[in-house]
Amino acid sequence: MATDCLFCKIVAGDIPAEVVHETETTLAFRDINPQAPTHVIVVPREHHANAAEMGTNAAALAGDVLAAAGAIAAAEGVTDGYRLVFNTGAGAGQTVFHVHCHVLGGRPLTWPPG
Repeated sequence: MATDCLFCKIVAGDIPAEVVHETETTLAFRDINPQAPTHVIVVPREHHANAAEMGTNAAALAGDVLAAAGAIAAAEGVTDGYRLVFNTGAGAGQTVFHVHCHVLGGRPLTWPPG
């Protein structure tokens, strides 16, 4: 665990979160500032700074995160259309440097967002 990482603290149970799905390798919880009716964050239990690092160093774990995201979409009833978002780096809006996938759905999602 990275000692100053918000998501590591959530995984460890040190900070409460509304957990909606968990596996041996992932944890998913509702975003505290939702951008859609369904907005769930999926994190690997193992710390990786961003999606590129996880993809390079733990490709199987990246698959686990995507599988969890699909299971959440099904459980939330948004399989008619949902978005998966990985922000990688501060320039892309990443504010917590523990890789995480946003599962967004429950309303029409346009591009660019807004």
